[in-house]
Amino acid sequence: MPFLELVNVHTHFPVRKGSFGGASDVIRAVNGVTLSVEKGEILGLVGESGCGKSTLSRTIMQLQPANSGQISLDGDDLGSLSRREIRSRRLDFQMVFQDPYASLNPRMTVYSTLAEALCQRPLLNIRSKEGTSLDLRDFKNNLTERVAELMERVGLDARFMQKYPHEFSGGQRQRIAIARALAPEPKLILADEPVSALDVSIQSQILNLLLKLRDELSLTMIFISHDLSVVRYLADNIAVMKAGEIVEYNTSGRIFEEPQHPYTQTLLNAIPRIELPA
Repeated sequence: MPFLELVNVHTHFPVRKGSFGGASDVIRAVNGVTLSVEKGEILGLVGESGCGKSTLSRTIMQLQPANSGQISLDGDDLGSLSRREIRSRRLDFQMVFQDPYASLNPRMTVYSTLAEALCQRPLLNIRSKEGTSLDLRDFKNNLTERVAELMERVGLDARFMQKYPHEFSGGQRQRIAIARALAPEPKLILADEPVSALDVSIQSQILNLLLKLRDELSLTMIFISHDLSVVRYLADNIAVMKAGEIVEYNTSGRIFEEPQHPYTQTLLNAIPRIELPA
């Protein structure tokens, strides 16, 4: 059984008739998507802006309800869970957003941001090495240690945990956002254009970090991007999305070597190439 499975998922948004020339009264942002992701796999989801990638990720996260279809995570039908059950289950699947400048609370230090995320899990995660409950002082010390461990895992110096987001560079902020996503010990990470707002030199560092975390923590990931060259570096398999539908799905190598759909071929032809003089 796949770790994550989507079966004929539809997410539509109503619009006033006439808003788009009277052609339709709904926007079919996700229109019958069927996908499966194996445990430990990185799936690249690609397509141009407006094709429905972000709506699909929000639907998987249960932030935007699907109109129909089934989404199963590790054997559980997410659509059948209550709101309270979803809040608890969502700890198993976390999201890294596109803009590290907007996704972090500017009034919270790195320590506060990561400590808050750590405490979303039951306090079983913040216990002594012997497994016994901690008093308040020991709890705070243990929490500080956990924050330091998270920062170091994503390549940040733990000495800076009392600093605010504006005191970090864009790449460092995205590392903080990744650490926050890792805090509840999720099984699935959805990364929505996580490097598009970063310089090219920093992009490679973040991509290498994601690969390292996948291997160390046995994470499953969905990496969303409009940049096929970025996805090729990271993903095991690639799903190409157009107008709310998956038009092609294959291994990363096959997508680049033998693209089948004309839209995939168009995306590949749009990748910039440097022509060197003879």
